[in-house]
Amino acid sequence: MKAAAVTQLDPTVIAEPPRLGRKRDHSRDSDILDAALAILAEVGYDGMTIDMVAARAKAGKATLYRRWASKGELVIDAVACMKKIEVDETKLPDTGTLRGDLLALIKPHSLEEAEKKLQVMAGLVSMLASSPELSEAANAAIVEPRVAVNRVLMRRAIDRGEISANCDVETLSLITPAMAAYRVLILRKPVDRDYIVSLIDGVMLPAVGLGPH
Repeated sequence: MKAAAVTQLDPTVIAEPPRLGRKRDHSRDSDILDAALAILAEVGYDGMTIDMVAARAKAGKATLYRRWASKGELVIDAVACMKKIEVDETKLPDTGTLRGDLLALIKPHSLEEAEKKLQVMAGLVSMLASSPELSEAANAAIVEPRVAVNRVLMRRAIDRGEISANCDVETLSLITPAMAAYRVLILRKPVDRDYIVSLIDGVMLPAVGLGPH
């Protein structure tokens, strides 16, 4: 009995909690992700290395590996964190017409940003088919924000009676992002104001039943 008692744990003894390692410093994440995106757009996924990203971000390579176990994980995070268009209906243009709203979205900065995003997507083409999680991240960061804006503007046009409520909003909202992606990825041509206007007047508006401008 005494032997058995000796083997029992004393309930008054509190086990020492495991010591945690040093907290990760995430203050450089933004710089690192920006550097990853820039290099990805410049040289593509296959040409990109962790060393290149570390040098561009002025960060130690060990810092990157503590945060991301592989180049693939870094790229997924970078694409997922790419700046998105905020879909705030109160801040979107409201000119009174669908054409006016769509044209009001075309600004030099937004075009430059869209071009960069599409270049990044071009750098990911070799991985998109084999990495479903990367495909989802690319779609969420590059295509879906613009599609969401188109949905809002088209539903506004329906609400004011400008276009028919029978319009397939989900499909039509994909037209301009999809054709812009095709232009950059397949045709290797830039997406500029003239091209976007031609999509709006030649494809988007006729598709919703509005006449030419």
